[in-house]
Amino acid sequence: MKLTRGKKIWFLLCAVLLLAALGCSFALHVISGRLLSQQEAERWRGENTREYRQISCFMPYDSAVGLKEIYTFRYAMLDDLRAAGVEWKEEVYPFIDAWSREGKMKISGEKAATDAPALAVGGQFFEFHPLRLLSGSYIAEGDLSPDRVILDEELAWELFGGTELTGMSVQIDGVEFVVGGVVEREKDSASRRAYTGEKGFFMSYDAYRAISGEDRIDCYEVVLPETVRGFAAQLVAERFPNKEGESVVNTGRFDFDRLMRLSRDLSGRAAHSAAVRYPYWENAARIAESECAALTLAAMTLSLPAAATALVELIRLLARGKTRLEEDVIPKAKEGVEEAVRVRARRRWEKQHPQ
Repeated sequence: MKLTRGKKIWFLLCAVLLLAALGCSFALHVISGRLLSQQEAERWRGENTREYRQISCFMPYDSAVGLKEIYTFRYAMLDDLRAAGVEWKEEVYPFIDAWSREGKMKISGEKAATDAPALAVGGQFFEFHPLRLLSGSYIAEGDLSPDRVILDEELAWELFGGTELTGMSVQIDGVEFVVGGVVEREKDSASRRAYTGEKGFFMSYDAYRAISGEDRIDCYEVVLPETVRGFAAQLVAERFPNKEGESVVNTGRFDFDRLMRLSRDLSGRAAHSAAVRYPYWENAARIAESECAALTLAAMTLSLPAAATALVELIRLLARGKTRLEEDVIPKAKEGVEEAVRVRARRRWEKQHPQ
């Protein structure tokens, strides 16, 4: 069938729009894949066939959730997992968790002193947030020395003029600490926009609590088994003492169905008014979510002309096929069958009446 000039132009336009839709899908994949803070469930699962869910709890500004509440929740979580039939080896928990608190403290090194944002962390924080190490090692729950701190690259250069600082001393609010390592902040666009760009450092929650006298957690993160659909989220909702705060299921937040739901109410997302303190990585995830939702909507919209055209052409093809079937194929097949019947009848008669 010869295509008209108008049809050729339309098909070319559909192809261009389809390529643009594929470009949106690729950009979505890149944006969501760079947020390592949202992927701990996949890393923790490893080769395990069991499903896991990562959930984050964000506390209200006047939260009273501290270490006591965290450990109480841990015991309750173990009880519920045991009741759900989850088994584990002694002293090897079937979950991983972390907690953090933002503050600002005075820190000084060889070359300078400054007020810098401090992120007090507990549990396995750097498993959830595997920032690139430039030197040294991370800090984690169970370390024998709670006086180790991790500087980010900007603060390391300001305080010491370099990044190879393992074992160097810093003063934090007059208390001496040892530099355990230096990390590079996330480089993706969402994290750069969410993080103020201000230099900062990480210290153990216990050390922060000892200096400040405060025991109030801003964010709690956990990865736990998903024994049945919705089990993990329900466990956290029922057991974690955060009724006035907000909980987010990080696992699957960039799935197609969730992004489509979000794309229908982007303005409502922007007007969110929950009185909770979001850490920068959650703000980065929310920025990326909005971008990915817009890209999903754009990809669907751009692919509609090609999909509609393909459907119309398929219907036309089927209609032409039906017409040809009725006008050509079926009559010929019918003639062939009738001729075969006549031949068989003639041969039978000839056998019965030999000459």
